[in-house]
Amino acid sequence: MSYGLPSVDTTLRDIVLSNSSFGPAEIETIVGKITTDFTQFNELRDLANQLESQHERSPATNVRLGVARYLLGNYDSAIEILNNSDSGALAYFYKGKAYFSLNRFEEAIQCFSSANTGGYDNDKCSLSIAECKRHLGQLTEAMTILDNMFGPIEQTAEYLYQRGATIALIGNNPEEVVRLYERAIEADGRHAGALFGLGLENDRRGNDERAIELYQRAAAVFPTNVGVLLNLGILYEDHDQYDRARQCYDRILEHDPLNDRARLFRLDAMASMDGHYDYEDEQRRERLQQVLNIPVAQFELSVRSRNCLQRMGIATLGDLARVTEQELLNSKNFGETSLVEIREMLAQKGLSIGQLTSESSTKEEPVDFSHLSQEEQALFERPIGDLNLSVRARKCMTRLGLTTFGELVRKSGDELLECKNFGVTSLNEIREKLTNFGMKLRGD
Repeated sequence: MSYGLPSVDTTLRDIVLSNSSFGPAEIETIVGKITTDFTQFNELRDLANQLESQHERSPATNVRLGVARYLLGNYDSAIEILNNSDSGALAYFYKGKAYFSLNRFEEAIQCFSSANTGGYDNDKCSLSIAECKRHLGQLTEAMTILDNMFGPIEQTAEYLYQRGATIALIGNNPEEVVRLYERAIEADGRHAGALFGLGLENDRRGNDERAIELYQRAAAVFPTNVGVLLNLGILYEDHDQYDRARQCYDRILEHDPLNDRARLFRLDAMASMDGHYDYEDEQRRERLQQVLNIPVAQFELSVRSRNCLQRMGIATLGDLARVTEQELLNSKNFGETSLVEIREMLAQKGLSIGQLTSESSTKEEPVDFSHLSQEEQALFERPIGDLNLSVRARKCMTRLGLTTFGELVRKSGDELLECKNFGVTSLNEIREKLTNFGMKLRGD
């Protein structure tokens, strides 16, 4: 098995379909070609399908096909194919990576250990095992593995990233985490993990522009982590770049159509995009409100009509649009002649009597918390800002005029979903945040 770098002129077809050597260098070439030109992803998929169509594949061919399936994101298929390969170190290593991608970390560790025994690069196997330990929450064991690695590996981007990610979970030295990620990027400016990690640190600190830049760089590296695209999409939404957010979610769904989070995020982005760009509708609503606020006193009405409206407390055109003709006729001394007069006056402004009678003019009565304990009262009176909601959810709270926990929990999930640009993802977010305080929405 050769580990020499393939020629720059080597095509994907040369690597995948030929009988030439196939190892880490060839795989790195495949990844590099797709990172540079993502249309090569479709080429790899076509080549993998050609390999799979062969009736009798050799164990060595199954290694190529299994690795290709892993790179394409077909992890279950990759494991099945690699199980029928030559059981060499390369096969075990990429079977471990496939198990890792499926969050089957214990099985991944077994594969990486077998790869190491079979002669695969010891440092790469150790780093992969440390990463699995980290995801299993075995942080002490992960750090022990990293602490016992010496030499040139300590200056590599992968080592610096794994160390930074582990310390980040331990949570006692955020400055060191940032330094390690920055050193990793200095060592390899296209290390997706380090770019994502540093982007996440900036995201948490509110450095949106820097976070977006880092996420974008990480998203440009193949294969792209789903978390990168989700976080980038959310940041795009926070900055009203809904079409860009949709493209992030589309990239996820292209390769994983069953990804529930991406699907829900996409629906929310589309809803926000539709509302965000409907400037004409917003202007129409503003013009209508201006007309509804026009005082009736500005119009020349008969004394009888004017007196009747005064007795009914009708002061604006909006008030007239919220009563029925029968309610007017029931008023003392208000007859058909006055009704016709009012109709004509409203028609001048494009309105009609009773046009807005479906709108509810009643307001919710304030809640009496006096029967609650002081602790419970304090909880219900806490400002919604304490929930640390996303931008989209916060905007909805503002539109609904909700300012406290108590006002929020009087709403049902269905009522919140009626709010413009508020989707299932935001609803789940609010439910989760309320649960942390031992509270629920009405009806939950």
